[in-house]
Order: sequence, then C-alpha cells, then structure tokens
Amino acid sequence: MLDLEWPPWRTLDLHPVTCRPGCKMSACSGFFQGHKSRREAVAVGAVSLAGLGLGLADLSAARAKPVDASTQPAGFGRARSCILVFMWGGPSQLDTWDPKPEAPAEIRGSFGTIETRTPGLWISEHFPRLAGVSNRLAVIRSMTHDDPAHLSTAHRVLTGHLAPTPKSDAAGPSPRDWPHLGSMLARIRGQVGALPVAVSMPWTVAHPAAPGGRAPGQNGGWLGHGFDPLQIDGDPNTAGFRVQGLDLPPGLDIARVASRQELLKNLGGQADPDSWNVHQRHAFNAVTSAQARTAVQIGREDPRLRDRYGRHIHGQCLLLARRLVEAGVSLVTVNWHNDGQNFWDTHGDNFNHLKNRLMPPADQGLSALLDDLSGRGMLEETLVVWVGEFGRTPRITAANAGREHWPRCYSAVMAGGGVTGSQIYGASDHWAAYPARDPVSPEDLGATILHALGVSPEMEIPDPTGRLMQINQGRPLTTLFA
Repeated sequence: MLDLEWPPWRTLDLHPVTCRPGCKMSACSGFFQGHKSRREAVAVGAVSLAGLGLGLADLSAARAKPVDASTQPAGFGRARSCILVFMWGGPSQLDTWDPKPEAPAEIRGSFGTIETRTPGLWISEHFPRLAGVSNRLAVIRSMTHDDPAHLSTAHRVLTGHLAPTPKSDAAGPSPRDWPHLGSMLARIRGQVGALPVAVSMPWTVAHPAAPGGRAPGQNGGWLGHGFDPLQIDGDPNTAGFRVQGLDLPPGLDIARVASRQELLKNLGGQADPDSWNVHQRHAFNAVTSAQARTAVQIGREDPRLRDRYGRHIHGQCLLLARRLVEAGVSLVTVNWHNDGQNFWDTHGDNFNHLKNRLMPPADQGLSALLDDLSGRGMLEETLVVWVGEFGRTPRITAANAGREHWPRCYSAVMAGGGVTGSQIYGASDHWAAYPARDPVSPEDLGATILHALGVSPEMEIPDPTGRLMQINQGRPLTTLFA
C-alpha cells in the first residue's frame, strides 16, 4: 500500500491553479485540483516530485515540417544553449551602452565615457571590464516598443509576444499568457536526460509598486505548468546553498526513492501509462541523477573563479548558469535579483544607484561569464543575451536626478552562439530617444534567440483548443552572425 500519510511529494513545491469550469483536458494544470482517488494521488505525486516543469506526454507533437538547417539564413542552430540575462527594471541606455557625450547636461548626465576594443564603440565609464571584452559583443542600440509598463513588457521580452493585457502593471500571470521562451523550447525539444530544458533564477520577478505583483510570461502560460522552467530561488553565494527538487530532502536516500519508483510502477495499471510514464521517469531521474545534483553544486568551482565572477548574487547566478548550460540545459534565465531597492528602475537618484549598486556587479559578472565561456571553448555554442524590459527617459528628472520609463529606444547586448563580436547594430538618434535606423522589437530579439538555437520562429504548435499558433512573429537578426 502507498503511504499517503507521508508522500514524498510533500517535500517539494506544487503550485496548482484553478482551471476554467468544465475543463476536461488531461494536459491542463487545473487537473491538479482536488484529487480524491489513489490513482489521482499517484499521478500528482509523480508530477510534484519532478519539481522541474517538464512537459506532459499526451500533448500533440509540434505540427511543423523538419527544418533543413542548410536552407536557413546565417546563424541558424549555431547555439546549443542560451543564457538570457534579464535586467529587471529597465537600465538607462544613455548611462550604459549608448551614451551621448555631446548632448546637453540634462540629457547626457554626469557619467563619462570610455573607449572599447570595438572601433567606434564608446560606453559608460562604469563598464570598464565590459569595455575590455567588447570584441565579443554585438551591441544593439535600437531596441524599441511602445509599452511603458513593467509587467506587460517583461512578458513581451521573455516570451517574444504581446501580453494578454498590454501596457499594464495590473495584470499578473494568467493561463492566457504566452509561454516563456524556455517553456517553448521544452515543448518543442522535449527533455533528454535528467536535467530540465529551461531554468530560471534567482527568483520570480515582481515589482512592489505594480498592482499585478509578479510579471507574466515567466512560466508555461497556455502550455500549462507542466512546461514551467525549473525555478531556482535563493542566493548561490550563501553557505549551504541547495536547489529544492534536485537535492534529496533530509531523511530520504536514493534507496527509498527507488522503492517508491518501484511501487508506482507496480501501480501502473491504475494510472494512465501513456499520459504519465514519461513524466514519472523524468521525475525520478532528476532526483536520483548525480549529473543533475552536481550541476547545481556551485561550491565545486575554484574559489578564484568565483571571485572573478564576484561574490554577489548576480555574479554567482551567472556562474551557476554556466554550470547548467555546460551540463546540458538549453536556456537559463538569470533575472536581476530582488535587491529591495527597485532593481534597475531608477526613478530617483539614478546616477548614484547605477554607479554604486547596479553597474559594478553587472560589469564584473557578465565580463567574467564571457571570459569563462571562451576559456572553456563554450562561447561559440552558448548565446548570451543581456536586456531589460525598456530604457529610461533621455531627459533627467530635475527634482530627484532620476530617469523615468522609456520604451521607445533602449539597448541590448548579444554575444556567443555564432554572433560576430565588435558589432554595433542599429543606432539611436542624437538623444537616444528613438531609433535612427534598424529598429529591433522584443519579438525580433526572441526570434533571434530561437533562430540561434535551431528553432524556426515560423514553427506552429497547437494551443489547448487545438488552434495552430506560430511560436514567434519576429524577424531574426541574421546579420549579427558570421
């Protein structure tokens, strides 16, 4: 008999949601509500034990013809994995990647500029390490959209699609959201081995001033919670850091997990094998896999390398991201952490926040990541993307030396994965207020990520009602690739 008084899934996190009334779809996350039978309890236990956001076996396969890479534009499939560095809050383009030293003081601000290894590229003086690795960077100076809200634009950047409620800080996550890019990859590629396809860290981004709270677009959306990226919460720089769902809980060893796996196998006649067996196998493989546990053990790294990344949460998250892609994870999202100070949302005291709190760890962490990937021979197969949800106003707010939200023009950076370094893509006008040429939308950025990972943005997959949905409608920036 299964011991329902102490089921193993109680040690892991399950996030049930309420589905629409009358939904009968076995793939719907609402199926996890209110189970009564042993059959349902066993099924829920298998899913919860995964803790990894893996796809259900009973969803239809993607309806797209196989893509012939030889017929695709430059860069298709050059990357094996991607590290998406999401600078939550909206970094100022003028004070980071696109300074305007000839502009009036109320536009250019107080920062100086420094020359980089890329001819013609000058960036903020507070990115000295990144100036030294600009030969690996493609700096995009013409990102643009028209949404000034944090939550809906986070959805747009992380999914490559408009949010169900655009221009809104009041609409949090919903089952109508588009799937996170990592969730889409998990849906298309499926899982191979014990590690998940997608991971996000070190928290689920939210904004204390936004009525909607958490930003949409960070999970499986209409694909269902079975495709959520594995969420790693916490600071990898703290002593005793561990990842729930990959480490075994206290008092539970491999032998006991194996015995429960055998028990579930024996009860398989009471469950739907076509729907759940693949999911169960992934779940048990994850918690019993030495590869999975080793990948998140950041303490195995040389202390000197950890120092180079910076002994702060951002640097150590980037180092952990490198370990995860090295182990086989396809897409790792590193969100700017919950620093309790409004992140990169510098409405007030912009220059002191950037100089003393935000830019030093960003400069140290990203430059170390690029050096580390290059030194390990991984940079050519790992796409690195640095971007926020929007930029900041060209004109400084005189009353508090801040900059407000500005989606019309901002900057992003790409490196690795076949991207040619020492590039400047697009250009802004004389105040970095609007693109002067080659505008790039968040949809285009998402299309470029998918393209580099060997997934055609034109692929279609069915939504829960069976409608075919094109996974991205942007335009890959193929000229970035060699």
